[in-house]
Amino acid sequence: MFWASYLLAVLAIVLAWPVPILLSRAQWPARSPFTAMLLWQAIALAGGLSMIGAMLVYGLEPIGDNLLAGLRALAGMVLFNAPTTDLGFWHIFALSAAALLTAHLVFTLLLTYYKIERQRRRHRELLALLASPSAEGAGTLVISHDSPVAYCLPGGARSVTVLSDGLMAALEPAELRAVLIHENAHLSQRHHLLLWAFAAWRQALPWLPTTRLAQESVNSLIEMLADDVALRTESKATLIKAIAIVASGAARTPGEAELQRTPSGLSSSGLSLAGLDSAAAAAGSDPARTTASRVSRLLSPRPQLPAPVRSLVLAGCVLLLALPTALLMAPGLFG
Repeated sequence: MFWASYLLAVLAIVLAWPVPILLSRAQWPARSPFTAMLLWQAIALAGGLSMIGAMLVYGLEPIGDNLLAGLRALAGMVLFNAPTTDLGFWHIFALSAAALLTAHLVFTLLLTYYKIERQRRRHRELLALLASPSAEGAGTLVISHDSPVAYCLPGGARSVTVLSDGLMAALEPAELRAVLIHENAHLSQRHHLLLWAFAAWRQALPWLPTTRLAQESVNSLIEMLADDVALRTESKATLIKAIAIVASGAARTPGEAELQRTPSGLSSSGLSLAGLDSAAAAAGSDPARTTASRVSRLLSPRPQLPAPVRSLVLAGCVLLLALPTALLMAPGLFG
């Protein structure tokens, strides 16, 4: 237990600083965005588990040879007034910090979900008043807006893709298809859930470099994943032109207050071809940087990572999750 707490602390530090910095500067994620996305999720989960686990295991060390024994002894102290003399000040402090951090992470996750859902619900109500069905298909709405704007608004069975009059006038049919495929990919692959989780993580621990770098990278990676879906049926030139046109409109998109006053307004409560979303916008992400990286990727394509390399990265993801779990759960393995 003693050594497990220190090993978990070292792992937490490594995953909080050098690893995310190195990964954010790497070039290979653009070649295999799905693999990179899994690695970011593994880093986030393993880092959080290691942070909480290090404090928990250190705090339980005097009262148990393993995690389960320590938790049983702690439950006896809390529920049945068992003696607490075995716990020193720093052990109690560590246990309190672990409990507070866990509660803070869970509360922030739920609060972020509530805020995003409230914003999307308000946006959906405004669209019901100001938008009209599109001839492009079910689940597609059109708003009266001169700027070229496209985004999807997640909501399960109520998910919609929103296009502006300006966009439909600016795009050729193939470019419009690329936009719709891109937005539908966001919905079908549930990208809004990833954005929610990483936005909550950043809101909970804004001082941690991992949270900022992870959110920025995830925002870019989900756009690349949606681009790859569009490229299955449309050409690169078509997609690049569509991205450029939508990005030019995103820079001039008004806010929600204007949407409440006039049909020509629009807020970024969804995912867009220009890389906009409510969570990212609230956290100060840079859509222009995301757009530039995507266009550069399309203009200078590089082959996907070889299968053995992807397998190695996936094995690293499994190892990242297994290591803190083993340090926490293996009874008596580390003393």
